[in-house]
Amino acid sequence: MAAGTPAPGRVARVSCRLLLDEMLSGHIAERLRAKGHDVAAVVADPALLALPDDQVLAHATATGRALVTANIKDFMPLDAQYRAAGQAHAGLILVSSKTFPQDHAYTAALTGALSAFLDGHTSMQPGQVVFLPRPGGQR
Repeated sequence: MAAGTPAPGRVARVSCRLLLDEMLSGHIAERLRAKGHDVAAVVADPALLALPDDQVLAHATATGRALVTANIKDFMPLDAQYRAAGQAHAGLILVSSKTFPQDHAYTAALTGALSAFLDGHTSMQPGQVVFLPRPGGQR
């Protein structure tokens, strides 16, 4: 078998790499990794816990991971600072509370939406900012 060829029965998956911000459950990252996605979680890395937002975004950028966050009010100004400085982060995926109400279905809805997003995106452009959509426009 040639190098880089998936083992029989395995599907090669190319997806963008994500870092889930601190308010997002590590279970989401675990479920997405089980589906073959490269997802890390701040809550699973003691070195990242309780870091200021600018340092979390800097870490995500340094490791080539788009940051998934529901903290829109703090990360939009950081995105503006990057742009003003002529710099680009590795991407921001914003989770709106209007699209994803924080109820009993939040974790499952977010996991499904991120899985669908990753299945449809092989990469994010540097500095790209997107609001995570619900699959099929469902609410």
